[in-house]
Amino acid sequence: MRRPIRLSRPLIYLVLIGFSAFYLMPFYVMVITSLKPYTELNVTRMWDLPRTIDFSGFAEAWTRVSPNFRNSVEITIPAALLSSVLGSINGYIFAKWRFRGSDTLFMLFLFGMFLPYQGILIPLVRTLQTFGLYGKQIGLILTHCIFGIPITALLFRGYYAGIPNELLDAGKIDGCGFFRLYRHILLPISLPGFAVVLLWQFTSIWNDFLIGLVVLSNPSRAPVNVAVQNIAGSWSVEWNVQMSAALIAALPTVILYLSMGRLFMRGLLAGAVKG
Repeated sequence: MRRPIRLSRPLIYLVLIGFSAFYLMPFYVMVITSLKPYTELNVTRMWDLPRTIDFSGFAEAWTRVSPNFRNSVEITIPAALLSSVLGSINGYIFAKWRFRGSDTLFMLFLFGMFLPYQGILIPLVRTLQTFGLYGKQIGLILTHCIFGIPITALLFRGYYAGIPNELLDAGKIDGCGFFRLYRHILLPISLPGFAVVLLWQFTSIWNDFLIGLVVLSNPSRAPVNVAVQNIAGSWSVEWNVQMSAALIAALPTVILYLSMGRLFMRGLLAGAVKG
């Protein structure tokens, strides 16, 4: 019997640092390019550090994308909150209120995760036009809420499956119904699950480009990623402004994951073991 090969801890760390450096190379290029003045921009020297630190790219980028940045905040926060609550209720139903055909219905819910957005753009636009929601932020918010139901229901179902049924049985004995059980028992202990779902939904909605581009055709109402794309000119690109705008657009999700990463991992693993 062969003895397992054990790598030393320093070697493991060295390999991980190497992979991390390789993964962060595009981010490095974005940062140093955003800090260069326009006169220093050159494709052949894009890896070189800037000779002088210049923040004019950030100033110009913020001037161009700040209205759209505000649009993304107004779209992402309510959409992430509402889709998380809907996913929590659906996950609660599928995990603790089993009924005939619930597994089949749950599989139909999950089917929505695999629908390519490109294939439903025309029906989406026609539906929003019918209800007078096309070109409005509320239409985009509702779209993200509906698209987010499958993944949020799946995550919450896995989380609630690990909660003992005896806890809900005790609530039923005390006279709690469907919503009282959810409000007074499940909701208070759902913080780790909400951390996972909120971070997931916030990131997905904030980073969306295609749906925001199609639903909000007016550039002044579009999300920040559409504004970042619109900075690129037809004949020339101010790469320092473009990279600065991309960093500004990525900043909220980076801050969230750095500040709540531990809670995210704890909530992600909470439903991994049942009982």
